[in-house]
Amino acid sequence: MAPNPGLKHLSNALATPDQLSNSSSSIDGVPSDLETSIRCAGVQLTQTAGILLHLSQDIIAQAVVIFTRFWLGADGGSLRIYSAKDVSAAALYLTAKLSFQPTSPRSVLNVYTLLLSPGASPLWFVNPRGAPKEPPSPDTYVLSEGGYQSARLVLLRIESVILRTLGFDTHVALPHTIALTYLQTLGATRPAVARRVVEHLNGALLSPQLLYVTHQPNALAVAAIYLAAREEGVKLVDGEWWEVFDVDREELGFLVVGMKSTEGFMRAEAERWKNKTIPMVVDEVEAELERRRMMEEGE
Repeated sequence: MAPNPGLKHLSNALATPDQLSNSSSSIDGVPSDLETSIRCAGVQLTQTAGILLHLSQDIIAQAVVIFTRFWLGADGGSLRIYSAKDVSAAALYLTAKLSFQPTSPRSVLNVYTLLLSPGASPLWFVNPRGAPKEPPSPDTYVLSEGGYQSARLVLLRIESVILRTLGFDTHVALPHTIALTYLQTLGATRPAVARRVVEHLNGALLSPQLLYVTHQPNALAVAAIYLAAREEGVKLVDGEWWEVFDVDREELGFLVVGMKSTEGFMRAEAERWKNKTIPMVVDEVEAELERRRMMEEGE
């Protein structure tokens, strides 16, 4: 039976097992742990840039999903060809352009110049020393006119690369609104529960299991509700209520474990890269690969 066209906007095209296990980066020799770290940093970069650009969380989350999809599979982008920072900026610019909150290339590039400045950035993986206590010199984060023109060409080129790589499919269904509807259906209307649900859904964008490209929005919503209700001590309806929302126990269990593990994963990443920067451009990736090669060979 053909899917109901009216429900198409509530679901996403999911990644295949082959796409998850054989990325273009891994084929090009990028270790899985390094790829995971860069991808996670790219998500944080996208999220922070979206906040500074005053974009809604829906737009930011959609940009994160597009950023994540770009690296999937043998036909996806490779970290040895495309810089994570450029893909992040282009994904955010593209998503905003398709929304009710378009933003200009100049605004996007100014924000990214600040966030990627080693002396001015508040991001731990760009500036391990932490956000500067005193206002940094504008020279460290202001984009010159010549720099802007060059960066704009890169932004627009990577935008077109993303579109081609994704087959021009930019549709992203998010679980946030679905989750709030489910909460009303279940009679769980406490603000604290709704707040925790949203926090879990936003945190899942950082998941190393790539939950947003492996599971449909309804399943993500159910898992976030299950977790939030337990944390807030709220009893939901008796029985296996998640089955009403087309989620089985096995899928629910996997998603709950995945969402709960994200915080620990982020702590481990911060400790692993302590006092070091995560490579966000191709040259830095190559330098990290060379550093690892030399360590393995004892040079």
